[in-house]
Amino acid sequence: MRDFLNNPQRMTELFVETIRRVQNSMEIDGIRYIRLDGAEYFLMDVFGADELIAYLDKNALEVENSVYSHVIYDSTTIELPFAKALDGDPDVKMFFKIPSQFQIETPIGTYNPDWAVYVDKDGVERLYFVLETKGTSTIEGLKGFEASKIHCGERHFAAVGGNVVFPSKPVTSWKEVKVGV
Repeated sequence: MRDFLNNPQRMTELFVETIRRVQNSMEIDGIRYIRLDGAEYFLMDVFGADELIAYLDKNALEVENSVYSHVIYDSTTIELPFAKALDGDPDVKMFFKIPSQFQIETPIGTYNPDWAVYVDKDGVERLYFVLETKGTSTIEGLKGFEASKIHCGERHFAAVGGNVVFPSKPVTSWKEVKVGV
């Protein structure tokens, strides 16, 4: 009560923030995506060249097994080695950094996974949406709403079905994912 009397504006802001956090948590915990028959569509301009041209001279790796001849990476410590490992893996038939236009709607904003990887190992084909390449392999190591968005992404791809595999935690290397292949 004393805090409220000393600074009613701040106490009101904290109260509203707490309610929003609990509400978001409840929405995300109960989120469910449903695949609607006959409601499939594809956005072809997700792979436009505009985005790639702007960065070719700064942070792009030339690759063999991707949609593009180069892959843009955001970090030299995690994403660059990840892309090199994907390109050098004989089981990886194709991979790409998912363009920012590809977004999954969640109650707390849109979510954009980092990578898509198509693997054919011993005649078994799988499509991996490797959610987040981060400096941590644990959900607890993520910041802000990242863990909640990953949870929504996991639910989204479960609804899509098929041979889509969506790891439910961030990864630091392709080797971490490959172990489960």
